[in-house]
Amino acid sequence: MRLLLREALLSFRRAPLLSTLSITTIAFSLFTVGLFGIVAINLREALRGLEERVEVVAFVLRGTPAETVAIASQDIAAFPEVQDVSYVTEDQALERARRDLVEFRDAYRDLQVNPLPPSFELRLKPGFRDAAHVAAVAERLKGFTFVEDVRYGRDWIQRLDRLRNLTGILGLVIGLVFATVAMVIIGVTIRLTLLQRAREIHIMRLVGATNWFIRGPFLLEGAVKGLLGGLLAVALCYAGYSAFRNNTASFTGLIFFSPLQAAVIVGFGVLMGFGGSLVSVGRHLRHMGGRGDRRGRKSGVQGK
Repeated sequence: MRLLLREALLSFRRAPLLSTLSITTIAFSLFTVGLFGIVAINLREALRGLEERVEVVAFVLRGTPAETVAIASQDIAAFPEVQDVSYVTEDQALERARRDLVEFRDAYRDLQVNPLPPSFELRLKPGFRDAAHVAAVAERLKGFTFVEDVRYGRDWIQRLDRLRNLTGILGLVIGLVFATVAMVIIGVTIRLTLLQRAREIHIMRLVGATNWFIRGPFLLEGAVKGLLGGLLAVALCYAGYSAFRNNTASFTGLIFFSPLQAAVIVGFGVLMGFGGSLVSVGRHLRHMGGRGDRRGRKSGVQGK
């Protein structure tokens, strides 16, 4: 292992320009993905705030016995999707309307009869605040005979779902595009290093070195380059995040990657470097093997 590490580090001294190119390529590729990731997690946080406002309201027929309401509250609270349920009486609904709907305060003050029905208000658990689960809960509530109507803002929740799915798809596509570009460039730089050391590799094969012994330093070199590129990308992302947050007063609530998310970015850089090296070295060794076989066959023919 010490020999592999020494050979991998020596490659940085042999080709500093190519090594710098590989590291900066990984860094800026992951930096671009990271910036989009910061936007995505902050957008996700904003969407989570909107999701917390998702609720289902079941309007109850007037005159429903209190015992029936109490039993129904327990049954609804037992739904796997429901986080909490509260029962709002007619008087509580009217008081809330007078407090929240300022433009109708005078109209509600002069009412002789309370027009607002009692209702159950349900808040759902995280992970169940999408259109499908909300609709399923609403249908279940309609099965109660004393429930007159169920409202949950279906169109608004569907738009929220589409926005959530769109951010996920865009993040995946952008990540894959930049990862592919970085791996290609890493493969090219490793390939140039291999061509530079082709004679050395050929001698190693002649003295009996296995392909994996030859691959080892290059794979470790690619992983180290990916590690350095990933760390540089996280540092650049944090610098960009700090500059934007400090110079924009309206975005003081922005959040940065968690330690786990930052570690995933660095780990992805390591995989990119390792994968690019693996593909490039394997292709080069197969090419050398094929060329060696052709030379061997040609020498055999001439010997005859």
